[in-house]
Amino acid sequence: MTKSLKRLYAAVFASALTLLVLSSATAADTANLVIKGSTTILPIAQRMAEAFEQYCQEDVKVWVSGGGSAEGILALVMGEADIATSSSFITEHELMLAQQRNVYPVPFRIANDCILPVVHISNPLRDISSDDLRDIYRGRITNWNQLGGPDLAIEAISRDLASGTYEVWHDIIMERETIATEHTLKHSSADVVRAVSTSPGAIGYISLGYLNAYVKPVKVNGVMGSRKTVLDGTYLINRPLFMFTSNWPEGRRLEFINFVLDPDRGQEIVKQGGLIPLR
Repeated sequence: MTKSLKRLYAAVFASALTLLVLSSATAADTANLVIKGSTTILPIAQRMAEAFEQYCQEDVKVWVSGGGSAEGILALVMGEADIATSSSFITEHELMLAQQRNVYPVPFRIANDCILPVVHISNPLRDISSDDLRDIYRGRITNWNQLGGPDLAIEAISRDLASGTYEVWHDIIMERETIATEHTLKHSSADVVRAVSTSPGAIGYISLGYLNAYVKPVKVNGVMGSRKTVLDGTYLINRPLFMFTSNWPEGRRLEFINFVLDPDRGQEIVKQGGLIPLR
């Protein structure tokens, strides 16, 4: 998050707290919740919703859908979702749009994650520098033999622009440079896994929670992404995962957020889903 965004967010959040103190204005409390956003968070959000419905032992329904982090934030701002899930922090543009509509997104860090470059299981690559990753996605490295591998064209697979995973990759690996237009774009980490697993020349990037035996993870700058290397800060491409509410949550929204943050409930689901709990 840039310094300017931090300042803007601090100002908007202070305004939100003032508004709440003066008016206690919140969305109407209902028995149902609508959650929308990140495809990275989608599997654990669905499990959390099911567990929350059972936990409440009342007539509570939680609807969960994906669409991407940007879609979730937009739905929250437009009043179409009670909670937005996002695998990147809110952007300056999104925050200004929310402010224009008198919506004050409140972030809750719900888990930690890392983004792994993955290749086909037949690829001998074990380690890659962040500079070489950048050059692959710039279109400057186009064949695996440029990295000591076989004479095989590289098929670079990226996430679509609505993805929080793309936003983090764009920040950390691309350093805000544009990804080459010829690269294939996929809607989710699951789609990236499917594409890489069937193409010997492919490389993509996915959330830790989507890693399976059908693709091969690669070290970045000599460090493999894992729970340990995320928590000790040695892995480069790490990130927090968020849920956002419009204004400070009350009622069912607050109950759900507390459920998600509970070490014995929501955080256990985070762990079971292959992501990294808060503690």
